[in-house]
Amino acid sequence: MAGLIKDFGGPLPKESRSRPTDVYSALLRAITGQQLSVKAAQAIYGRLIERFGGHPPTPEQLLADDPDAMRTAAGLSHAKVNALRSLAEHILAGELQLTNLEAQSDDEVMRDLVAVKGIGEWTAHMFLMFTLHRQDILATGDQGIKNAFKRAYGLDVVPKPDAMIELAEPWRPYRTRACEYLWRSLNNAPI
Repeated sequence: MAGLIKDFGGPLPKESRSRPTDVYSALLRAITGQQLSVKAAQAIYGRLIERFGGHPPTPEQLLADDPDAMRTAAGLSHAKVNALRSLAEHILAGELQLTNLEAQSDDEVMRDLVAVKGIGEWTAHMFLMFTLHRQDILATGDQGIKNAFKRAYGLDVVPKPDAMIELAEPWRPYRTRACEYLWRSLNNAPI
């Protein structure tokens, strides 16, 4: 990590993408953007918002909309429509209390988010890092982080999550910041 900080340290750029400020919109955006480029994710999220009059659809609106029509209009996959609907169902059933997330531990947030069909570990980690601004998240499921670990440590293969956790232990309680250095290192642009 010392080498990464030396080569890629300093202030990280301000977030250039506009992100929703409320947790519900952030989750909608996270689901629609999974496994897509930033540009494609922004376009799909924009079309979803446009479909609902320029605002994020409420859980009730999501469930009332025709899934196939929403899929076609926004360019969503069947899986993402199902994930959005699962999110809405969990919220309306009281199984996911959005107002409580800020006060919950990282593990509790992870548990509650991955209970929603279509939200996995990666999405939960990104939500913790970039929406709740948690400082000690290690995104072991992120391919960029895996690749950066391999490069930084001169490994022959991409490390397994357990090995990443062990290597990152000295970085506690700032593993989120370490991930930022790892992502930056992939761009190979020392400052």
